[in-house]
Amino acid sequence: MRDRIDIQIEVPAIPRPELLDGWRQPAEDSAMVRARVAAAWQRQIDRQGVGNARLDLAGAKRHCGLSNAGERLLANAIDRLGLSARAFHRILRVARTIADLDAATAIAEHHISEAVGYRRLDRA
Repeated sequence: MRDRIDIQIEVPAIPRPELLDGWRQPAEDSAMVRARVAAAWQRQIDRQGVGNARLDLAGAKRHCGLSNAGERLLANAIDRLGLSARAFHRILRVARTIADLDAATAIAEHHISEAVGYRRLDRA
């Protein structure tokens, strides 16, 4: 059942020094985040006609290509975490979304790493 949830993270408390530093420095506001998300959504629609979450297997194969290094990283995560085929495809779609938020045309290793990191419940 856990592999049906795309993003699974724990949110720890922010250490006091980081919290105070964040208070002093300007952060990305809601309007900036909204604009980034809207741009990422438009990239998805322009590229494939649907959002990444709606990609079927053929669409994921076409739009979620991996470099050799990215493929090795994902293979390692599959072996280490014992991920199912469903979890594998969800990680690809989440990595594609992270890349879209970065305005990247291709999925990079750090996008895969971040997407795998969101599978916290698979590690339990």
